[in-house]
Amino acid sequence: MRIRKYSCALYSCALVVACLAVFVQASYAGNEVLGELQLEAASKVEKTSGVWIDGQYLGYLEELKGSKKILLLPGDHKITVRQNGYLDFTQDVVLHPGEKQLLNVKMVKDTRFVMPAVTAEVKISVNPDRAAVFLDGLYVGHAAEFGSGLIVAPGHRKIAISLPGYQTFSTEVDLAPKQKFEIKTDLLKSGEPQMVAPEK
Repeated sequence: MRIRKYSCALYSCALVVACLAVFVQASYAGNEVLGELQLEAASKVEKTSGVWIDGQYLGYLEELKGSKKILLLPGDHKITVRQNGYLDFTQDVVLHPGEKQLLNVKMVKDTRFVMPAVTAEVKISVNPDRAAVFLDGLYVGHAAEFGSGLIVAPGHRKIAISLPGYQTFSTEVDLAPKQKFEIKTDLLKSGEPQMVAPEK
C-alpha cells in the first residue's frame, strides 16, 4: 500500500509540473506575439505628459515602464502625447510580433497658449493620483501634478478626472478672480476597462 501511495504521489507531482510547464510556455508564447513600445522623454515636460494609444489614455509617460510597460498587438497604432500649453505630439507606428520599438518624444510649445492675467486656483487631491485631469474638456496633466494647485482662468469651469477602470469624476465650478478651490475625491472602480472622454 505504501508503494502505491508513493507512486501516486510521484505521478501527481509529475502531472502538476507538466501542467505548470505548459502554462509557462503558453504565457511566454503569448508575450512573443505582442510588440513592446518604449517612449523616451526629452525632458521633464515629456515625462509628465499624458499618453494615448489608438485614442485610449494609458497614463503619463514616465510611469509607462516595468509592470506598466506598453505591450501592443502587432499592426498599426497611433500614438498621441499631450501636455498643457504644448502642441500634441502624434506618431504612427507599426509593430511586429516580439518587436521592441523605441519612440523619442519631444513636445513643442503652443505659441497660441497665453496665461490669463487674472487667475484662480484649483487644488486637486485624488486617489489614484495618476488619473488624468481635464479642464473644459482639454487634458492638462495628471492629478499628482496639482496637489499644490492648478492655475486657471476665473469663470465657469468644467473639471473631469478620469482613469481606465474607474468611474470618471466630473464637476462644474464658478470661480471668482484669485479664488482658491479644492477637490478631494477617491475614484470608484468600475467594470469599464476604457476611459470615457469628458465633454467639452
